[in-house]
Amino acid sequence: MITFVVGDLTEQRVDAIVNAANEQLAPGGGVCGAIRRAGGDEIFEECARLGGCATGDAKATGAGRLPATYVIHAVGPVWRDGLSGEPQLLASAYRRSLEVAAELGCRTIAFPALSTGIYGYPPELAAPIAVAAARELEDRFDEIRFVFLDEATRDLYASS
Repeated sequence: MITFVVGDLTEQRVDAIVNAANEQLAPGGGVCGAIRRAGGDEIFEECARLGGCATGDAKATGAGRLPATYVIHAVGPVWRDGLSGEPQLLASAYRRSLEVAAELGCRTIAFPALSTGIYGYPPELAAPIAVAAARELEDRFDEIRFVFLDEATRDLYASS
């Protein structure tokens, strides 16, 4: 089941939440900053031992003080022009997050809108890619939840 909600990603009671990470897996702003504030530095201390993560890939850590068990750190693409492999890399970041979560035995996972914040990916272009990737691996999960800060973005993804 794929669901779309407005809420705080760091408060989701799921097996794994997905962090919108950078290639260095270093603490940052946005979703990443919220995860650090809510979950603690130990998440990013574990990240520092993972050796980074390529764009389009994902790696897992524990979830610190978060109600989830794992944080899947997915690196989406920085938007350039849409002609530099961004759609493929974004789809890969979602797919790899789901594959990593499934390997860990996760049955529920919550995503933010990867790459649509400081990475500048237009949400109206990102939404169908995200939802299509989730549908590809939906049968491995009880719930794939997308969590947004506002109704407009939720509606955009829910209608994709």
